[in-house]
Amino acid sequence: MNRMEAEFSNLVKAYRKRHMGKGPERVTTTFCKCWAICEMAGNLSPVEKFMAKTGDGRQMLRTARTEMVKEMYRDHPPVEMEELLGAKFVQLFVDIDIEQDLGMSVFVFDQDLERKFGGK
Repeated sequence: MNRMEAEFSNLVKAYRKRHMGKGPERVTTTFCKCWAICEMAGNLSPVEKFMAKTGDGRQMLRTARTEMVKEMYRDHPPVEMEELLGAKFVQLFVDIDIEQDLGMSVFVFDQDLERKFGGK
């Protein structure tokens, strides 16, 4: 992870903490073309971990951690991320494995971040 990818990871953690009350414990970002791909571990709060003990709880959490997160970014565009990258945020793809507490977010920007900053 290069310096810009590390800075982007820190912004993702801060954004999630500010808007969700808890950010992931670890974020690793990789720039690939116009994507900022973030692998996130340690996303769930203690209450969410308790809820995840049932099938209904896991499904509810997965919905909250995917659809609601996408809505959050639509309602509160990640201005700090755009400023850091000098690129416009276009779209977000999100998924999470509740049982492993591992998430993946793919941020799509209007510029080739890999070419601009160098990827892995």
